Amino acid sequence: MGKYNAKNESSDKFSLRGRVFHKIRDDILSGKYKDNEELKEVAIGEELGVSRTPVREAFRQLELEGLIHIIPNKGAYVTGITVKDVKDIYMMRSLLEGLCAKWATENITPEQLEEMEENVYLAEFHAAKGHTPQIAELDNRFHEIMYEACNSKMLEKQLRDFHDYVLRVRKKTLSENKRSTESNKEHKFILEAIKSGDPLKAEAEANKHIISAYENMVKNGLHEAYATDED
Repeated sequence: MGKYNAKNESSDKFSLRGRVFHKIRDDILSGKYKDNEELKEVAIGEELGVSRTPVREAFRQLELEGLIHIIPNKGAYVTGITVKDVKDIYMMRSLLEGLCAKWATENITPEQLEEMEENVYLAEFHAAKGHTPQIAELDNRFHEIMYEACNSKMLEKQLRDFHDYVLRVRKKTLSENKRSTESNKEHKFILEAIKSGDPLKAEAEANKHIISAYENMVKNGLHEAYATDED
């Protein structure tokens, strides 16, 4: 029975309900919908080729995540992510990424470590060439490798959610060559600590990396990216 439940949980995003939920959430987080914009069940159902039921179920889940607000007998409205939300996410994420790096040091496989080394090498190459899409993709993958290596499905899920929530502003700031170069240097410090088998050093470097990312966002476009979200 336990194995069956675990399989269902891991495959939820591939179910009809899961696909609808993730599509709407991705659209909200990418900025497709403006703050306070009404989400219409019928229109979204037609766009996705589904009935209103999975859309309504997705709305309930999105409200639990704080991304929309449902007003009875009126409609569902986008709440989105505010500047304060981004700060809160990064402060929490800095601690959790540190924990993740610590556990990854203790659990990483040779294959994962090899992929992490290759990731850092490729990121250096693409940064030198100014290949923004590849840099962003490699940045995401570096963190995913670490999430997988920490050997905790609960921590991995939470960090993946945080990663998704700040997608819009991350894309904006990672497009700057200076930050992408600095970010990869910080990845290298984390990698070196993991390779040397020093979990406390890895934890400290991962924590500093997320704080640096947030400080860079404040300097380079955080408030502009979320200007419509502020009171």
